[in-house]
Amino acid sequence: MNMNTVLYKNYVAQIKLNVEDGILVGRVINISDIIGFHGNTIAETIDSFHVAIDEYFADCKEKGLAPNKPCSGRFNLRIPPRLHSEFFIAAAKAGKSLNQWTIDALDQTLQSSL
Repeated sequence: MNMNTVLYKNYVAQIKLNVEDGILVGRVINISDIIGFHGNTIAETIDSFHVAIDEYFADCKEKGLAPNKPCSGRFNLRIPPRLHSEFFIAAAKAGKSLNQWTIDALDQTLQSSL
């Protein structure tokens, strides 16, 4: 997590300073439903985030809906056949499955961008 994100029950929220209103404003960023919250301090904003998630679960239950789930860990990626072949060869040379090689490459790229 970076400095302006928080995690609760696998839901990730981003918190930003709203200078106009003098408050911290947050929004859950890893689901399609919109969940927002705010607070005057960091602790208050994080508490507000927890309450918002708990209320979201309660609201979904009351309405008989399944809550949006955070990222599952699976995603499909369409790439040109040439890249697919080159990635497959690179993975084999590294002694890894294509899946593990891709995970490692993505993680390495992410870490270098932080």
